[in-house]
Amino acid sequence: MKDIIHFSHANGFPASTYRTIFAELADDYEIRSVERFGHDPRYPVTRDWPHLVDELLDDIASHHRDGERPKVWLVGHSLGGYLSLMAAMKRPQWVKGVVMLDSPVIGGWRSSLLRVSQFTGLDERLSPAAATKKRRTHWASRDEAWRHFHSKPAFARWDERMLSDYIDYAIPQTGVNGARSLAFEREVEYLVYRTLPHTIGARLSRRAHGRQVPVGFIAGTQSKEVRQVGLGLTRRIAGEHFEWIEGSHLYPMERPIDTARAVQRMLNALSGDAA
Repeated sequence: MKDIIHFSHANGFPASTYRTIFAELADDYEIRSVERFGHDPRYPVTRDWPHLVDELLDDIASHHRDGERPKVWLVGHSLGGYLSLMAAMKRPQWVKGVVMLDSPVIGGWRSSLLRVSQFTGLDERLSPAAATKKRRTHWASRDEAWRHFHSKPAFARWDERMLSDYIDYAIPQTGVNGARSLAFEREVEYLVYRTLPHTIGARLSRRAHGRQVPVGFIAGTQSKEVRQVGLGLTRRIAGEHFEWIEGSHLYPMERPIDTARAVQRMLNALSGDAA
């Protein structure tokens, strides 16, 4: 029986955006995922994301049959990495290990600063949240959507297979004559940015033995998010299971094959700790 990877996506990018990565891992792993976090009214987006964590855990539990509860690997990018870590903290008995893709954990004075900035609204001006509120939501055709995103510097760096899947699954056809609309509601994306957890580090520190499952971290060499947050706490959590990969915060979209291979290496390395 294959090991199970439960993958969690980054904010604004439905899980099907990552199909190229999933295909590379499918020979050795069964891949499961929540397609769009925050869009089920049973799991609203609130401060510190407790309901999104429950959405992930409930999806894991929904696959259990006949009382069997096989442990799963949790792999997540950005938002998904944080949800994976918090889910493992809440239900460690369900999890073999966690791989976080450019999801640096906020701790120390930066945690306090984030809390204050969220209270004052400064975080909106310093994060992608403000731009998200104005995000375009409709395109006349697939070709128009492709041209729109491919012309943007950040998306121009993407592997074309990843961009193609983003167009197909994040901007599906919704109207006559091929018209398309954004599937990930910009209000949800905005709320996710505004409610970024600042308590993960403190919760980890309060535990007698820190993390209860092995954790690996793969950082982008050009990640602005890593530079902003720092890696002190993240390195303590991951220990020796830390790796760099060339690219920005969105390196999984830029280098999907290299990302899949890095995830495979990390899972193999974590397997010894999870045994």
